[in-house]
Amino acid sequence: MSNQGGLRERKKEATRQAISDVATELFLERGFDNVSVAEVAEAAEVSRMTVFNYFPRKEDLFFDREEESRQMLQTAFAERPAGEAPIATLRKLVHSLADRVHPFAKFTDATAKFWRTVAESPALSARAREMRDELVDDLASVLAAAIKRPLADADARLAASMVVTALTVAYAEGLREHKARRSAASSRETFLRIMERSFSGIAIMLKDTPYA
Repeated sequence: MSNQGGLRERKKEATRQAISDVATELFLERGFDNVSVAEVAEAAEVSRMTVFNYFPRKEDLFFDREEESRQMLQTAFAERPAGEAPIATLRKLVHSLADRVHPFAKFTDATAKFWRTVAESPALSARAREMRDELVDDLASVLAAAIKRPLADADARLAASMVVTALTVAYAEGLREHKARRSAASSRETFLRIMERSFSGIAIMLKDTPYA
């Protein structure tokens, strides 16, 4: 039974990924607002209902890594060495993303086009802002739980807000560097330099708390 269940899950994930890939290609080619869910379903050779079963909102077809970011945070803190400051754990995670050239820290023509598509769509831009707010909430909860503070802890929310703001600025500057130089190494260096400066500043601001 477990093998059958695992196979079912793999098939579902493969279907989900196939739909997302088709949708993203269409959105990048024609613009998010110029492609309907029905057109995505037709191109992916599934029903419109199947698309919505996997992606409740059209925007979810484009931003399909939200759950992955949550899992990354959970894993990073589950594997955090005893006594390691939460801010240090986040610093290590950011460096790991950059070292692996993960899409969350990747600077290429493709990622630049992805974010241009977001900027050109009011719906995607609004969803991106919502996702940043949700990331702050998720990160604040993870930080508070890591040191056994209440989930509504103000210091955790302050830390999460600063980290997410730093990530937003660092990534935008990395993309700007890519546009100017077309150098992945230079873009990565810019991204990490800003994040290092940010983490150092955040650690100073939180020096009297368990987070730093």
